[in-house]
Amino acid sequence: MAEEDGEAEAGEDAEAPRKKSKLPLILGVVLMLGGGGGAFFATFSGILGGGESSGEEGAENMAEAEPLEPVSFVPIDPIIIAMRSGGQAAHLRFRAELEVQPGMEAEVEMVMPRILDVLNTYLRAIEVSEIERPSALMSLRAQMLRRIQIVTGEGRVKDLLVTEFVVN
Repeated sequence: MAEEDGEAEAGEDAEAPRKKSKLPLILGVVLMLGGGGGAFFATFSGILGGGESSGEEGAENMAEAEPLEPVSFVPIDPIIIAMRSGGQAAHLRFRAELEVQPGMEAEVEMVMPRILDVLNTYLRAIEVSEIERPSALMSLRAQMLRRIQIVTGEGRVKDLLVTEFVVN
């Protein structure tokens, strides 16, 4: 019986699962903290270009900054477009401003009804599925800007700044 008890105890030990080592976890945490600390030091000290500069260097950088180019903005009246999405009604609310050459604001405002017509026509032709793409606003903006530049004439409108683009 003693032999059976000895064999039973040895069999139980052999069947017991071995504990996994925590060494890889501890090593990973230590390396992560070391890497994070090193990255912070490199950035803060200026090795990677992200650190604080001294007062003299900051003043020199401010003196070197180029002045902003003169610019003017002409607001576009808000546009609300009724759209169909899989049998359900949806509305697009669009608001933007045009970046125009200084001194050309009056000329651009004079053709604003044409601009609104071009935007309405273009936005009505778009389906909701096209708008839902992640990159949709960039391509729509480029298309609308090109159409506006055709209506206003070359060199008057520099950019279209979309300030509101909501589908509900």
